[in-house]
Amino acid sequence: MRIATWNVNSLRTRIDRVEAFLDRHDVDVLALQETKAREEQLPLMGLQARGYEVAAAGTNQWNGVAIISRVGLEDVETGFPGQPGWGEPAEPESRAIGATCGGVRLWSLYIPNGRKPDDPHYVYKLDWYAALRSAAREWLAGDALLVGDWNVCPTDDDVFDVKQFKNSTHVTPAERAAFFALAEDGWVDTVKPYDAGYTYWDYYRQRFERNRGLRIDFLLGSPSLAARATGGFVDRDERDPAQGTGAPSDHAPVILDIA
Repeated sequence: MRIATWNVNSLRTRIDRVEAFLDRHDVDVLALQETKAREEQLPLMGLQARGYEVAAAGTNQWNGVAIISRVGLEDVETGFPGQPGWGEPAEPESRAIGATCGGVRLWSLYIPNGRKPDDPHYVYKLDWYAALRSAAREWLAGDALLVGDWNVCPTDDDVFDVKQFKNSTHVTPAERAAFFALAEDGWVDTVKPYDAGYTYWDYYRQRFERNRGLRIDFLLGSPSLAARATGGFVDRDERDPAQGTGAPSDHAPVILDIA
């Protein structure tokens, strides 16, 4: 089975690219982040014509997550138990959706950015990680995947110039500790042994062309699922402005193959 994750930065804008990506790589399950629309606004006819089912969660032009599957889509959950909220009053955002696809319990996750280390959104981000860790312990015993945009560079090798991020989010000790806490529980970075390259390049100053990127998109597998991994890669061509139809997302898809 081939499973992928992709922060698509607006599904309505990138639908042609998404359909072409599914065809090109023969993907069975695709988890999306930043769909940026309510479910009824999403252009799903082409996906459905290809034999995919879609589960989506979104409330407005921000956030939004979805799972696209041609190997089953069962037990759909929007949000995980204990997911923190944001705003006044605080309510859970459209940042997590789970489903069972081909026997794998998969969660598409869009972890909060954090904005700045002294911002309330940074505290929200750490609370979100902690709540996810707590909920995810219940899924470790089976075949499960936590996939998406994690908004953290776990090591200095995952950022093109860590000095530029000295006073920024994504590289602070607390964020890295929150990410690695999941590894301490048993979750495995499944694609890293096959491809440890960047997954995100800002549109600013030709960051992609200069390969000044970040590795922030991951597929974390439970022990039994990780043992089934047979390969993985980052589709950098999908981030290339010279490839495909229309402008690309600032993230590249990350793909995992399992037996």
